[in-house]
Amino acid sequence: MERNYDFRKRLEVVHKPNRRDSSVRAGAGELEISDDWRIVIAAGAEPLLVTAAKDLQDYFFTSMNVSVRLSRSLHVAEAAATGSQVIVLATREQLPPLGEGLEISRSYRLVAEGTRIVVCGFDERGTAQGSYYIEDEMNIREAPVMTFRDVIRKPLFSPRMAHSGWGLDRYPDAHLNALAHAGIDAILVFVKDVDETPEGYQDFNYLVDRAELYGLDVYVYSYLISRLHPDDPGAGAYYESTYGRVFESCPKFKGVILVGESCEFPSKDSNTTGMLRLDWPEDQPQTKPSPGWWPCEDFPQWLNLLSGTIRAHNPDADIVFWTYNWGYAPMEDRLKLIRALPANITLQVTFEMFEQILNENVTHVCVDYTLSNVGPGEYFRSEAEAASERGIKLLAMSNTGGLTWDFGVIPYEPFPKQWNRRHEALLRANQDWGLSGLMESHHYGWWPSFVSELAKWAYWSPSPSYEDALAMIAKRDFGETATPLALKAWEMWSEAITHYIPTNEDQYGPFRVGPSYPLVFRNAMFKRAVQMPAVKHALFGNEIVLTDYEPLDDPRQSLGVSRIDVEIRSLGRMLKLMAEGNELLERALVLTPDRKREDGVRMLGLGQFIARSLQTTIHVKKWWKLKKELFAAADRDRALVLLERMEELALKEIANAEETIPLVEADSRLGWEPSMEYMTDAAHLRWKIDQVRSVIDSEFVQYRKSLALTDRTIRK
Repeated sequence: MERNYDFRKRLEVVHKPNRRDSSVRAGAGELEISDDWRIVIAAGAEPLLVTAAKDLQDYFFTSMNVSVRLSRSLHVAEAAATGSQVIVLATREQLPPLGEGLEISRSYRLVAEGTRIVVCGFDERGTAQGSYYIEDEMNIREAPVMTFRDVIRKPLFSPRMAHSGWGLDRYPDAHLNALAHAGIDAILVFVKDVDETPEGYQDFNYLVDRAELYGLDVYVYSYLISRLHPDDPGAGAYYESTYGRVFESCPKFKGVILVGESCEFPSKDSNTTGMLRLDWPEDQPQTKPSPGWWPCEDFPQWLNLLSGTIRAHNPDADIVFWTYNWGYAPMEDRLKLIRALPANITLQVTFEMFEQILNENVTHVCVDYTLSNVGPGEYFRSEAEAASERGIKLLAMSNTGGLTWDFGVIPYEPFPKQWNRRHEALLRANQDWGLSGLMESHHYGWWPSFVSELAKWAYWSPSPSYEDALAMIAKRDFGETATPLALKAWEMWSEAITHYIPTNEDQYGPFRVGPSYPLVFRNAMFKRAVQMPAVKHALFGNEIVLTDYEPLDDPRQSLGVSRIDVEIRSLGRMLKLMAEGNELLERALVLTPDRKREDGVRMLGLGQFIARSLQTTIHVKKWWKLKKELFAAADRDRALVLLERMEELALKEIANAEETIPLVEADSRLGWEPSMEYMTDAAHLRWKIDQVRSVIDSEFVQYRKSLALTDRTIRK
């Protein structure tokens, strides 16, 4: 059993101990690192390179049981050319002949021959990535062995941004190191003011300096309030006191992410209310969107003011404008805005959202965010084309850190084939429209997994194919005998996610928290809907969980009453495939060597948790249908039959929640999400069980008493 937050101990293990398979030895055309080797860096090496060299030394000691020396040298070029039993980590400035073919940041050349390995980076970040590549290759071999080679490798996307998976806006050094190893090159921090996040004080300059040691930039995710229009008197001074002050205080911030709902301003666009959403009077009907939810014609004016204000303190700041909130708007309005944007900003577009999908005879819409639709959606395609025509730098919200809102309280989605389809689609967008960078997670954070490894292989050139990379990972993690079953399990899981149908009611409901989601019968008079327990320090807690389940209607999709049976059937197919994959993985674990089994068991627990979450969502949909039928039933006998069916369903869901408790007790990451904190730990599951029992033992009893009065007269 794990206690809550014990997952952080695992998350801080960058180098997995004792990976070495002692039976693997160097063959012809290969070299093997032994205790006689040393790592050499230049005497004047920058701190980032020193950090990378120490990291590689720790890798050999921790993962490969090899103790190598680390030394500085005034003659690093000589060591690279003639050294024996050395790993030289240097840059093109220190090794000019080797660096001639390097053209972009983070690229590197790696030469492995005889008794030496030389990594020459375009810059220190490139050298560090080359050092991590040594680890990647040796992890696959499970030995400190490398094949002779001379290769230049370059990243295909930058930035690759991610939020913390350790805790909201919290980045211990080990987590920064793990992010860098995965090929991430930028992190995100929510900013409300100078050194202030939604959770309170944080020393931003200290964070930037620590991130820099691992080759990571830091982007501001703006929570700054914009109360003035650029035309308003004093607007320049006002924005200097907000955005200007933040970048003056921390000029090494790489840039800022601007998304409508988090930093809208009082636009004068007549299509909007003209005021911030929280300022709209509650007693007035709102017939127009708030400015943060519309492609306002004066956004370019606002962006010009902000970019000038910010770049007065950091001339190279990346101003990223994200059109997430109005992908539903007419294309002509969206493209009109993009064609008017300042040329010196970066456009970010969500890759798969807002796409209309036909399922059987009904239409669904891709809500945020889902892996079920690979993308790109028409919203992304249209804006990417417009950005390409303008020559504007383009980023995508891709979620390829390994998680979307399909399931809210899991570490990653173990659907490799579907992730590969998205990787391929993003690479095509790179070729077609110049897509240059990615936002790979939102506040649900990043988690190291075989899925994040596949993303890293996909986003560097050259790299092995998806099929080869997946097979190598399976063999490493499950052993050669179990590999065919593990691959087949992943194949079943990957097929399963294609049957997931994203809806707002599910992603804000049972899929957000899984089996802890309550079954609400009736809300008591004068009381709010049932609320799940939440801790006070959570950013969102239970605020983003809607417990009184109801299909949410939207003019771009079919009515909920028409969709729900289609959704139940599709999720039923997904559940069947997940169960088949789980059974295959169980069989694989029987054949897996003991030293590899722990991680495999945890992966199986993830697959089982997803299956339990699917079961909950199916139960919730059936519960809603029965409840609607019950409340409309005029016949008492029919109502009693419906109550019996609801009670049977409730008991099944209680059993489902009970079966989930061992899963979350074995893996403390299951049931947690950074912005909500724990919503599906054992305590929440027991709360849900008690809540459902109270429906059976109290609310149903009271309802039956009311039904009993239907056919008889009460006399005094």
